Amino acid sequence: MARGKRRVAYRRRHQNRFSLFLVSLVVLMIMVVVAVRSVELQRKIAGYDTQIASLNAQIDAETARAEEIEEYRKYTQTKAYVEEVAKDKLGLVYEGEILFKEDN
Repeated sequence: MARGKRRVAYRRRHQNRFSLFLVSLVVLMIMVVVAVRSVELQRKIAGYDTQIASLNAQIDAETARAEEIEEYRKYTQTKAYVEEVAKDKLGLVYEGEILFKEDN
């Protein structure tokens, strides 16, 4: 009988070692998968950060452009702009104003 108990104890110890090995293997595989995914996510984050910086630069450029357009809109409503257009495009001058033209 002692021999039978020894076999059972040996079998249990062997099964426990094998179970521990399998559990360790599964945990190791999970750690590898998590590490790989972490690296992939870090790369995506770096790409998104670059994209965010690019979009912020575009936003700044468009904001500056909008300010320029607003300034031009205000300028077009001034008397100086009306005079400039009248002189350049329509060829109008003030009464008594003398124009000089270059001969080429």
